[in-house]
Amino acid sequence: MKKVAVIPGDGIGPEVIGATLEVLKKVAPGQFEFQSVAMGGNAIDKYGEPMPAESLRICQEADATLLGAVGGPKWDNMPPDLRPERGLLGVRKGLKVFANIRPAKIFAPLASACPLRKDIADKGIDFIIVRELTGGIYFGKHEAFTTPDGEKAARDVMEYTEHEIRRIAHVGFKMAMNRRKIVTSVDKANILTSSRLWREVVEDVAKEYPEVRLNHLYVDNASMQLIRVPHEFDVIVTENTFGDILSDEASQIVGSIGMIPSASLGEDNRGLYEPIHGSAPDIAGQDKANPIGTILCGAMMLRWSFGMNDEAGKIESAVDDVLKAGLRTPDIFTEGTTLISGSRMRDEIISRL
Repeated sequence: MKKVAVIPGDGIGPEVIGATLEVLKKVAPGQFEFQSVAMGGNAIDKYGEPMPAESLRICQEADATLLGAVGGPKWDNMPPDLRPERGLLGVRKGLKVFANIRPAKIFAPLASACPLRKDIADKGIDFIIVRELTGGIYFGKHEAFTTPDGEKAARDVMEYTEHEIRRIAHVGFKMAMNRRKIVTSVDKANILTSSRLWREVVEDVAKEYPEVRLNHLYVDNASMQLIRVPHEFDVIVTENTFGDILSDEASQIVGSIGMIPSASLGEDNRGLYEPIHGSAPDIAGQDKANPIGTILCGAMMLRWSFGMNDEAGKIESAVDDVLKAGLRTPDIFTEGTTLISGSRMRDEIISRL
């Protein structure tokens, strides 16, 4: 029996997680033991903290963790150490995951939902963003202070070690070896000292993968090229903050943020799997949430943590079949397609397994 810690989270999290668990039970009946875990805003309300020690323990003892979404305006004014997002950082740290993998692939039936010009979209979009998760500004020193003349000020430190850069670079190069053998390293080496170290270490790692072509882009140029020539990208490797921003951009050019799964991996196969769409509190409880991103997280979990490639493929094929049938939740609805609810999308996918 495979143990999966389940973090429903906040907003639409419980809805999309519920749909995913039903899909997993259908495609692999009797193979999983699911244990629900409190984290984020709901944990703050119940326990007074975003990542209770017991919740983290359950995640650490599980074979994989499946996460819906955390956060919402209800907790926006909480102190920084009590924000729901601190729970997310806490579980990533506790599980020792350092590589966030975010695929950006346009499904052929969703080509009309792509906001890019047709001639650009028709060239295809299929790349992966490999984002470093445990370093950079998010985990650097944060300080609010008052200057000698009485003015309020704040600073956030971006810090990286050679070890952190080297291990994430290896993840990117290994993925590229199984794809089109192109790595684009994104930094801001013309300004940031940490980026100059980043580029130096990535170039050193590249020597171990002579078959892979390495390109460098400054983050501002990378954000432009993702819009202009997305088909030229294969694997993008970048630091924490840049990866956070670029992956959200990538989610939009493939049609919807609700379609994108992600995985956070460490040294072993115990991954943390989560969609990138956030808690979307404005549509929570209205049966409008697109569960596909989270369902595809379930497929990623089957493949990467459990080696269940056949079952993962069945889920991905079912999703593709539903989209080919013209069924759409509100976020991907276009003229000529059929608008359905989130729960019906779940049922349609299950019916095709």
